[in-house]
Amino acid sequence: MKNIAGLMKQASQMQKKMEDMQAKLETLTIEGSSGAGMVTVTLSGKGGLRGVRIDPKLADPAEMEMLQDLLVAAHADAKRKLEQVAASEMAEVTGGMNLPGGLKLPF
Repeated sequence: MKNIAGLMKQASQMQKKMEDMQAKLETLTIEGSSGAGMVTVTLSGKGGLRGVRIDPKLADPAEMEMLQDLLVAAHADAKRKLEQVAASEMAEVTGGMNLPGGLKLPF
């Protein structure tokens, strides 16, 4: 019986840590860039798009395709960085314990 009570306590503590981690992620902003910084995308800690900065030099209508590609690349860069931060936070919460693959991260 002690083992079950101990497991329940650990589960409760981990749940609290997960909630704290999710709250921390909500406050983060992550930037990704492409084109040597000509395009920058800012994401919230949950992955929501918060902003886009574009160098005015890219506003040439003849360069629209390149601008579109740079936006996609900057978003991918920001998303990758966000996933790294979230994975690091998750590892801290779980103490490095491997969790099942189906577990959804908070973004």
